[in-house]
Amino acid sequence: MSDQTENRTKEILRELASEFLMRESNRTSLITITSVELFSRASKAKILFTVLPENQEQAALDFFTRRLRDFREYVQEHARMMRVPFFEVAIDVGEKNRQRIDEIERQVENK
Repeated sequence: MSDQTENRTKEILRELASEFLMRESNRTSLITITSVELFSRASKAKILFTVLPENQEQAALDFFTRRLRDFREYVQEHARMMRVPFFEVAIDVGEKNRQRIDEIERQVENK
């Protein structure tokens, strides 16, 4: 898979994951899809996301994990892909760390 095709596939899956969660979640928390990682020639994909407030992370992870089959069907209906990957989801710890660093830098600047 070329880099351009892989990047386009990631962007399509990120957009569809965002749309799916907007439609299906109960909106008690803000879930942001931060990135998608592809593995094994795009036969597997990991969707990374952040949740605000942070105390809702586990509930959001459990919800999205329970709904992965529905999400895969949603992708099949809304994307023209020859092969829809199998999905897994995870909290984007890297993004959380970047946000904390930014917060600390702002605090230091304000002192």
